[in-house]
Amino acid sequence: MNKVLALTTGTIAALALPLISFAAVNDITGVGGFIIDTINNVLVPVLFAVAFIVFIWGVFQTFIFGANNEDVKEKGKNLMLWGLIGFFVMVSVWGLVNILTGSIQFGNKDNVDAPKTGVPLGG
Repeated sequence: MNKVLALTTGTIAALALPLISFAAVNDITGVGGFIIDTINNVLVPVLFAVAFIVFIWGVFQTFIFGANNEDVKEKGKNLMLWGLIGFFVMVSVWGLVNILTGSIQFGNKDNVDAPKTGVPLGG
């Protein structure tokens, strides 16, 4: 069990290292923007994928594998329910993160430091 935990922790740390090394944060707004961007661009899609896979696996267990077995059907229905709960939680968290992003302005520094001369800056 300890080997599995160490392998999992090492893999997650190795995958997260580029996120930390390329962060280039200079102040608390940069840290907040980095956290929000990481949640929006990494964590949310991964959790959506996991919830979708759980839901699809529940569909397979209910309608294909459990065609003649009530216990397998019940497990499949529970997996489908947990997949839907996962979708609901993720949409809720995603909405809250976007509300936080919009209200506190973390990570929304588009042309904040640009001069106000009216000259277009380009693409």
